[in-house]
Amino acid sequence: MTHDDDKPLTPAQARQKLQKGLENYLAGNAPETIVFRLKRTKKASETYPLKLTQQQRETLLEFTNLSRNLKKKIEQAGDGTQIVPVTWNELHKLNDETGQVAYYARSLHKKRLMAVMSRVVKFFEEEHAEVFDLDAPMTRKHQPAKTDLLFQFKITLLDIKPAIWRRIQVSDCTLVDLHEYIQAAFGWENYHLHQFEIDGVRYSQPAPDGDDFDMDFEDETDVLLSKLLPKSAKRTRWIYEYDFGDGWRHEILFEGFPPIDPKAKAPLCLEGERACPPEDCGGPWGYGDYLAAIADPQHEQHNEMMEWRGPFDPEAFDAKKATKAMRKVK
Repeated sequence: MTHDDDKPLTPAQARQKLQKGLENYLAGNAPETIVFRLKRTKKASETYPLKLTQQQRETLLEFTNLSRNLKKKIEQAGDGTQIVPVTWNELHKLNDETGQVAYYARSLHKKRLMAVMSRVVKFFEEEHAEVFDLDAPMTRKHQPAKTDLLFQFKITLLDIKPAIWRRIQVSDCTLVDLHEYIQAAFGWENYHLHQFEIDGVRYSQPAPDGDDFDMDFEDETDVLLSKLLPKSAKRTRWIYEYDFGDGWRHEILFEGFPPIDPKAKAPLCLEGERACPPEDCGGPWGYGDYLAAIADPQHEQHNEMMEWRGPFDPEAFDAKKATKAMRKVK
């Protein structure tokens, strides 16, 4: 590991390094090892609750050289997505191992390993961002003034038939807030990278100052819906992409400004159809293979898929549960 790799990174810098590595991988370029250090935010003996899917845990056990104690924790986790308590040293070792192994892992496992690293960064962003740079001045970014408008969108997952969609209403908010609402309404787990494509411009996580690899994204954190959408309420279409590996592309159709009902608190999921596909199932085409496998007990991958996620009803959807999840965002 080089001297630069030993220098602790902020969450934003770590996420940007992951994004650069993922784009190189998707473009077919020769990848580099993706390793970085994060500043410790707890005592060495305390644990961090790291959420990992069953597939991610299986890949970690198969490809990484983790300590016996950490392997035991991962092995003891139940089916599906589980919380694995890890100490700082275990977390740091896991981060190093996944970055090194992702260099030569096969396509599917490479994506899982990078998702683990993204999950580590996201956890630190959400829970401990305020202590990552203790020497930096405590400045607060100016927040743009929001309007009193209510926005209605129909969001449809592309390349899937029959369609998987949600109709939501949100108050004026930034694109990063809309990203969080979409994740909640659909049922995604929000541990992969994402971007919006709006009028030829891409919006996503901001590039940290001084980085050599600006990814040509506009900063989504201070762009309000009211600044992007026509005051005439003309129908407008955007693209929202989640997980660049699986390539889950969504059409966002702006349907106008509905009248504000004081009894209906925003955010709100009005309606929708069908369950969100499982994370890491391989995108729209992999999802079709997954559904075929779980529906046919004679399919060669039936048992494997059932062990991975258990029973799955592709028609299941509950607007009330989606609304509840959206309201947990704030």
